Amino acid sequence: MSRSQVSAARITSGQGLLYVVFAATAWGTAGAVAAVLYRGSGLGPLALTFWRAAGGFVLLLAARRLRPGAGAGAGAGAGAGAGAGAGTGTAVRPVLAAVPAAPRWGRFVRIAVTGAGLTLFQVAYFCAVRSTGLAVATVVTLGSGPVLIALVARVAMGERIGRGGAVAVAGALAGLAVLVLGGGGTQVRPAGVVLAVLSAAGYAGITLLTRWHGSRGAAGDPLTTSLWSFGICAVVLLPAAWSEGLLPHAEHLGRTLALLGYLASVPTAFAYALYFAGAAVLRAATVSVVALIEPVSAAALAVTLLGERLTAATLAGTLVLLAAVGVLAWEEARQQPAGSGPAGPAGPAGPAVSSVSSGPSVG
Repeated sequence: MSRSQVSAARITSGQGLLYVVFAATAWGTAGAVAAVLYRGSGLGPLALTFWRAAGGFVLLLAARRLRPGAGAGAGAGAGAGAGAGAGTGTAVRPVLAAVPAAPRWGRFVRIAVTGAGLTLFQVAYFCAVRSTGLAVATVVTLGSGPVLIALVARVAMGERIGRGGAVAVAGALAGLAVLVLGGGGTQVRPAGVVLAVLSAAGYAGITLLTRWHGSRGAAGDPLTTSLWSFGICAVVLLPAAWSEGLLPHAEHLGRTLALLGYLASVPTAFAYALYFAGAAVLRAATVSVVALIEPVSAAALAVTLLGERLTAATLAGTLVLLAAVGVLAWEEARQQPAGSGPAGPAGPAGPAVSSVSSGPSVG
């Protein structure tokens, strides 16, 4: 029995569920950390995204290098490029067994495009948090993303949405309209909502690209793709982040460094590793519904710790959007053949799953 098969046997669906729950909860804290950093660190969204991407890249790379037997036997079923970057722990190895090898140039293009989509996705999200607040930015990004995925997949890839999916798309658009038109006051800002939708477009593009490659048997290892996508994101953002102000203020420097360390480790490197391990043994629809913990935890932090105010219209629009994503997940589960495999890995700022309602998280 291979090492991957042994690892797969060790992870139960219950453990996988706990992994995904932890990851989604951790992702919900990322925007809150960004909001706190905006208030006293002197860092803007470009610099913040750079430090998160650079820190996540270094931690994932270190985990791969420190893994016992890194690179040994990992290529079985994954290809040399995929096996080289999968090691954040033995729990992630079940993913490798089902990942076919892909041509080197194909892996390069996929990772480059994913890195570009990740950059748009993360920068636009952190800009939206600064513009319209954590709760609204998170809900709009995660609520509109699945809608964009479903619509583009229908037009470009011929995927059927289904009656339930069509109702969910309409409901999500209605919830978004309630958020924008009925938010009241200054908490819901149209510019921030546009940035959140732009962020959703970035991660929808990553999801659709991953699905397109997967349908052709050229899907790469998701953790490797995430690792190098973070690296590309950091390189692309370095000049702009330097121009914006790459270094934090000296005042409260210790707190700033601690928050940046948390952002790069817990909701980035650590949460990704757990999410990939959990998604490898769960259905895509299950992962999609559990991922709704992220906007709920983000909204709770926004209200309790950041003092954001949720009006009745904002709360109503939020509930409609989340319900619509839940319906999309239910539609996915209904259309998925009995006995089909678990969800493909996805994650915030990483490669996406095959589910119409799943994709990278904003965390």
